[in-house]
Amino acid sequence: MTRRNKWVLTLMLLLGIAIFAYSLRDIKFSVLINDFVHINFWWFGVAVLCMLLYLGLEAVIVKVFISDRIEGFSFKDALRIPAVEQLFNGITPFSSGGQPAQLIALMQTGVDAGKASSILLMKFVVFQSMIVVNFLIALVIGFNYIQDKLHALAWLVVFGFTIHLAVIIGLLMVMFWHAFTKRAVAVVLYPMHWFMKRERYDRMAANIDSKIDSFYAESVRISGKGKLMLRVFVITFFQLLFYYLIPYFIMLALGYTTANIVMVTSMHVLIVMVISLFPIPGGSGGAEYSFEMIFRSYIASNSKLVLAMILWRLLTYYFGMLTGLVAMVVKPDKVVEEGKPTNL
Repeated sequence: MTRRNKWVLTLMLLLGIAIFAYSLRDIKFSVLINDFVHINFWWFGVAVLCMLLYLGLEAVIVKVFISDRIEGFSFKDALRIPAVEQLFNGITPFSSGGQPAQLIALMQTGVDAGKASSILLMKFVVFQSMIVVNFLIALVIGFNYIQDKLHALAWLVVFGFTIHLAVIIGLLMVMFWHAFTKRAVAVVLYPMHWFMKRERYDRMAANIDSKIDSFYAESVRISGKGKLMLRVFVITFFQLLFYYLIPYFIMLALGYTTANIVMVTSMHVLIVMVISLFPIPGGSGGAEYSFEMIFRSYIASNSKLVLAMILWRLLTYYFGMLTGLVAMVVKPDKVVEEGKPTNL
């Protein structure tokens, strides 16, 4: 990690502590401790297991994609990738640092940068596609509830969905309308040469062109592997399902055993969509506010509501960053790509 990343990580931890402290301003500490001591730790353990399965299944997806191209890629190295992604998603605005961090982590194992970029983009397409599918289902189930309770938040949810859908459409255009997409990107980029030096503009345009070509080549190669793609889509569906179920099991741990699993899970899907719109790393502030506002109707006790929010945030945000810090100090194994001499 760079010095700047360490500073941002420290800042996000301090901001998280400040947000938790503000949420607890009207709650007696003794009441919070009493609520925590009396939670059902078996159900909370299931929530922890869901987060571990979320990370573990993403590692399985990484291994499936890499092993299709390269032999000898270990599951230990596959586990490093989602962990590193969680860390850098958590310390960069709009989770923008996760993709570059994954690329560097794969290159550290000996995977060629071009192949790694293509694989990560393909994984991103599948992940975004399943987010859109899950969101559409959740929107049908829970949008009326959010609209009744929080009008502004409901439109934020729709706006978030529009952005995710636009990303998917853009990637699908690269896959199926390669030449048209390159021309369209060139047109969109052209005005930028008015504000940039010629050498820098040409370098940027060439880099984007190269990435489009690389992703298109990978999509053509993998389009004939229907079984592999179906396997990845199914794994991604369950990966996201485990993540979306976390608040439900936290509610069971707090004694709300009559919670509707479908509605609670749908609400979490919509919360995740809202979080993606906040520019602050990890959606800090917006995530906590959205959770409290949406789940206030389900959790009557104010102290338990705040405790549920804290446990949810610790699991879905800070735990991921902790695994990323561990992954950063784990030395990766090295793979040798087919056709390369073994002494390289």
